[in-house]
Amino acid sequence: MSLTLLSAARDAAWRAVSTAMKYPEAEFAAYAPTSTAAPLSSGPDFAQRQAQIDAVRGGPSQAEAEAAPHLIFEHIAKQYKAASGPVQALRDVSFTVQRGEIFGIIGRSGAGKSTLLRTINALERPDAGSVSIDGLRVGELDEDALVGLRRRIGMIFQHFNLLSAKTVRDNVGLPLRVAGVAPEQIRSRVDALLDLVGLRDKAEVYPAKLSGGQKQRVGIARALVHEPDVLLCDEATSALDPESTQSILSLLRDVSSKMGLTVVLITHDMAVIREICDRVLVLDQGAIVEQGEVWKVLGDPQAEATRALLRPLMHGLPPDLAAQLVDDLQGRPGLAILSLHYGGAQRPQGVSLQELALLGPQATLIHGGLDRIRGHAQGSLLLSLPAASWHAAKAQGLAGADFIEVLGYVPAPVL
Repeated sequence: MSLTLLSAARDAAWRAVSTAMKYPEAEFAAYAPTSTAAPLSSGPDFAQRQAQIDAVRGGPSQAEAEAAPHLIFEHIAKQYKAASGPVQALRDVSFTVQRGEIFGIIGRSGAGKSTLLRTINALERPDAGSVSIDGLRVGELDEDALVGLRRRIGMIFQHFNLLSAKTVRDNVGLPLRVAGVAPEQIRSRVDALLDLVGLRDKAEVYPAKLSGGQKQRVGIARALVHEPDVLLCDEATSALDPESTQSILSLLRDVSSKMGLTVVLITHDMAVIREICDRVLVLDQGAIVEQGEVWKVLGDPQAEATRALLRPLMHGLPPDLAAQLVDDLQGRPGLAILSLHYGGAQRPQGVSLQELALLGPQATLIHGGLDRIRGHAQGSLLLSLPAASWHAAKAQGLAGADFIEVLGYVPAPVL
């Protein structure tokens, strides 16, 4: 059969699969790309097309390539047309992602997260600016080179997008089958990936028999089938229960470490960022409002959008206590209610009980706690102590905290 007929057959298969999945062809191409010219490793122009990517990926030297950013975003802007007028999805977004790191992008709904993620594999074309992978500008690639690049980028979706009439094995092997890989190579690669994600015993099972977490594991295996350099996660855990979420995050961390993958994930859940990411970028109304190492951003958030996303993780004032608070005791006896904040920079190993003891024997821990994030202990503690003791304790180092806020006072009960 001629290469033209092979290409036509693969294109027809691609359209049929994307239609069955009810997913746009361009997006399906992110994890199951098909060549519009020739099979994966044949055709007179293959070496030339692949050289566009491989030569740049190799870089001038291995050491220099490893030190350089893997992904570079420069002044990205994107606008959509809406009935109410133009909507600015992205505004002058610039940042880098290092090779092998897990990089998180977080923001409220409509902040521009998905649009930004999809510029990496050119599912979205920015109106201005550029995205570079290993120094190669994605927007300058022709269609054949873009297909080759997309084989190096895996993508995991929120709603799994599995073919219900295909087994786990067939779903994972689908991108290779569409790309024209030999059946024996497909089986070997799929078996290895099912071992990696812990689903070897589910190889012949259909998606309807799988839990949500298991379906996402199939999605992860499918995203890895082309042995990508970059893995994109589009709200990969938002449809899962907490236990499955933890399992998937653990798997992603393990996969990234074992395969040396650069992972870029988007989420609206700061707990996901805290659990898995090395660095985080906060988007608000299409613009970057904050970015940095996760422990620094969580320990000392500067932007209001960041603080709002963090509130579900914070220990607030219990309602029964809040109802008793007054601003001033007016000379009456009572308790001071204090919030002690630890950002993780000054005391990365934790809080000394000896320092807490400076608050005196009548200090009471109401609630709170510390988390250890990338080797830095941070969090907040809610305490009460007699107001008179608090005034004395202020001169003794504030219990080692980075910041102490007096939330109010609770008057002593009248006997």
